[in-house]
Amino acid sequence: MEPRRELTLAELARHLGGELEGDGTVVVHGVAGIRDAQPGEITFVANPRYAPLVATTRASAVIVARAWDRPAGTALIRVDDPDRAFTEAAALFAPPPPPDPEGIHPTAVIAPTARLGRDVRVGPYVVIEDGAEVGDRTVLMAHVYVGHEVRIGPDCRIYPHVSIRERCQIGARVILHNGTVIGSDGFGYTVDAQGVRHKIPQLGIVVIGDDAELGANVTVDRARFGKTVIGRGVKIDNLVQIGHNVVIGDHSVIVAQVGIAGSTTIGSKVILAGQVGISGHIEIGDGAIIGAQSGVTKDVPPGAIMLGAPAVPMDRFKRINAYMMRLPEFRKQLDELQRRVAALETSRRSSSGSAPASGATSGGGSAPTTIR
Repeated sequence: MEPRRELTLAELARHLGGELEGDGTVVVHGVAGIRDAQPGEITFVANPRYAPLVATTRASAVIVARAWDRPAGTALIRVDDPDRAFTEAAALFAPPPPPDPEGIHPTAVIAPTARLGRDVRVGPYVVIEDGAEVGDRTVLMAHVYVGHEVRIGPDCRIYPHVSIRERCQIGARVILHNGTVIGSDGFGYTVDAQGVRHKIPQLGIVVIGDDAELGANVTVDRARFGKTVIGRGVKIDNLVQIGHNVVIGDHSVIVAQVGIAGSTTIGSKVILAGQVGISGHIEIGDGAIIGAQSGVTKDVPPGAIMLGAPAVPMDRFKRINAYMMRLPEFRKQLDELQRRVAALETSRRSSSGSAPASGATSGGGSAPTTIR
């Protein structure tokens, strides 16, 4: 086991480009959350809700924004972007990753026609089918399946139990986490007169662009014909379902448990928050943001922020939500109005019943008055 790395606060502040307030000789060796941090560890504050904890944390230092003006019970490192600086600090103190497979494991099954680039590493029980190509320095960990005529670019990391089905194409520096399936059949059937469903052949492929990363147990369906496309730099969280012929633009972010139905087009730099559901054959414009648990059934213009099910623009959603929160109050007001109306109706009927009968005359002989 390699010895852990240690830095003084002065050294760490210089590395992060920050301004140190406190004892620069203090030695730190790790990072932690602000509630859990102990002496010898550093933490950070980027979210204002955690700001009060800076006064009580046991960490040796806290990374904060340069404009920080609240009490602190420990040393501070002021930086332009605390979130980014903490990420850099975590990388400094991170334990070394487990070693990659060395060469090609003897249990791997590699077809004679498969082509492997330089320094490819292949773990136990990997299967690489006929005609597949694996780029230079790519790592295939245990139990990965690479189908017929698959193309995988250089410098990829494919974690255990990933399946890449026939003819699909993976770009350079792509990361696929455990259990992800690329190129499973799209969900397509025809229904006959008896209501029986018959499978439609799914003849297309999946194409994943450079620098994309897909989390654990993501499923990306192959196209019915043509391509299902995941653009460059797309980041996808765990347990996401992407239907056939979907196109996702460059540098979009898709959070956990999102479901995208077939033939939907998603622009570049779109954010889909957790558990969003998107119906098929619609378009979501560049830079749009869809809030958590929203259901999108219509096209979304570029740059829009949508919330709710069905999803509506954020300002409208806030108004609707405000009205919903006042429903108990509205119910009381309605009950009071109904009570008043009932009282007026009772009064009217009572007044109508005590009026003189039609045709009766008063003692003075004048015409009767009828109350309606």
